[in-house]
Amino acid sequence: MRESRLSRELLDWYDRNARAMPWRTGPAERAAGVRPDPYRVWLSEVMLQQTTVAAVRDYFHRFTARWPTVADLAAADDGDVMGEWAGLGYYARARNLLKCARVVTGEHGGVFPDDPAALRALPGIGPYTAAAVSAIAFDLPEVVVDGNVERVMSRLFAVETPLPDAKAELTALAARLTPPERPGDHAQAVMDLGATICTPKSPACGICPWMTDCAARAAGIQTDLPRKRAKAAKPVRRGIAYLARRSDGAWLLERRPESGLLGGMLGWPGAPWGEVAQEAPPLEADWRDPGVEVRHTFTHFHLILALRVAEVDAEATPERGDFLPRAAFRPSDLPTAMRKAHDVASATLGPL
Repeated sequence: MRESRLSRELLDWYDRNARAMPWRTGPAERAAGVRPDPYRVWLSEVMLQQTTVAAVRDYFHRFTARWPTVADLAAADDGDVMGEWAGLGYYARARNLLKCARVVTGEHGGVFPDDPAALRALPGIGPYTAAAVSAIAFDLPEVVVDGNVERVMSRLFAVETPLPDAKAELTALAARLTPPERPGDHAQAVMDLGATICTPKSPACGICPWMTDCAARAAGIQTDLPRKRAKAAKPVRRGIAYLARRSDGAWLLERRPESGLLGGMLGWPGAPWGEVAQEAPPLEADWRDPGVEVRHTFTHFHLILALRVAEVDAEATPERGDFLPRAAFRPSDLPTAMRKAHDVASATLGPL
């Protein structure tokens, strides 16, 4: 069958060209009987959601050095994990990461279940992550479809229906190609093909293992696919962040509520973000406007954050938030928008 031939050709290509990744067991290791660590597969898949491989590598190394097993992660302090996650975005993933690690440790003896339905029952694991862990870690014939796979399938079969409407059709096509043997390698091979050859712009069709079978290439429309529905313009929200530094170097911070945007992360006190920025100083102080706004884009909106900066004495008592001692404060523990604000405030206040 054509599908079997395509799968064999892709796996042959993957055996020669697989990307080396810190969470991956390569074809040669698999052939020698080395199995992927489900913990590392799961951790990488959660980190890679809405993020690039390049952005994730250092985070993955730090996480696995500090918490080498799922039991180690389950026992970690929430604040430490959120701090290590800072900058990766989509912070609900970090909260669910801890919840999942604790369920796996407490209810599954520290062993990830090798059943897709059982994986989907774990906190924070949706259909895609369950399929990826099932295929890559346990070599089960699950269909793994990310953005790379959608692009490859849309071009291979010349699917002109725009995304996201085409998702079901592209998943069905990917399922037709998923072989019963080495489904984990096949899943990673399609992702590698999309990431290195069948790229969004200027695909390298001349070295693609599926070149002669690609319907989009035959029609000369490969760079036009996948088509996408026009996105609605993102709204703009505004806010004010209050950055107070005490005379001993401590900064006034508050931990955001567990639910909602940047949930569980440290941040600067302020009012909720909305169409209009609201003044809400957390303590009496000589607040200064540094004249610099922080701009940051989240998934669903653009944020414009005005800043207020103040130096206060050691007896300052805030109405909300707590002063974090200088020795305990790491700007890298802040989410990106808050870290940008810190950079502006530090430049405004100068060294102690």
